[in-house]
Amino acid sequence: MKTRVITGFFFVLVMLASVLSGAYAFSIFFIVLAILSLIEFYRLIDKEGVKPDRLGGTLLGIVLFIIVALLDLNFVTPSALLYSVPLLAFIYIRELYRKNERPFYNIALTFLGVIYAVIPFLFFFRLGFLGGHYEYYLPMSFLFMLWANDTGAYLVGMKFGKTKLFERHSPKKTWEGFIGGVALSVGVSLILHYYYANLARWEWCVIAVIISVFGTWGDLTESMLKRSFQVKDSGSLLPGHGGLLDRFDGLLLAAPLVYCFLKLVA
Repeated sequence: MKTRVITGFFFVLVMLASVLSGAYAFSIFFIVLAILSLIEFYRLIDKEGVKPDRLGGTLLGIVLFIIVALLDLNFVTPSALLYSVPLLAFIYIRELYRKNERPFYNIALTFLGVIYAVIPFLFFFRLGFLGGHYEYYLPMSFLFMLWANDTGAYLVGMKFGKTKLFERHSPKKTWEGFIGGVALSVGVSLILHYYYANLARWEWCVIAVIISVFGTWGDLTESMLKRSFQVKDSGSLLPGHGGLLDRFDGLLLAAPLVYCFLKLVA
């Protein structure tokens, strides 16, 4: 627990520093974070008979994220996304020359890595540019509500948890913990509305509920992934917490939904 707390403290500091340090630091940090998460995903599923194209998938993830970042920073036009298309063909062609028994299984998992570990970070990244230029308050607020949900779920679940939420994938999660997470996340959203009135109170509350509900499903999805490949943690980069996918599992499903909600109500 001591290791977990120390790691969590410095992790939060680094995350907040990246968000508050401006558009360029924010862009570089989350490009690196997304690619490290993708590499971790490929390492996790790289078992006997499963050989995703790490090179092709990583190149696709890097190019996609850099183009989107340059687009939001007003360095390129949307047509620049076309530069990622040759990499799609590259992944198929490269598999022709790799000696594997299940080539299309490998291709599917290569693309799944980009979809699962990179694209959600792209949606989170774009929260910072919803207003047409970089503003830190939405990504920062997202993180606060996500951490509040995790904290509320953990504390209430430890104290009052009895009714299993989804025992097949996560035996420790309870409905009581889930409700505690939602309550604390909504409470934090009300505080955020006080400081950032750019969004209505109900909008902040809806965002908190989306983060809690889909963040929980994201956590369960990552547990399902690890059980599928019979591993305890997705990695060992964060002592006491496991890997990046362990730490960001809630963001992976919640960030795209929060972005879509804000775009629809804007």
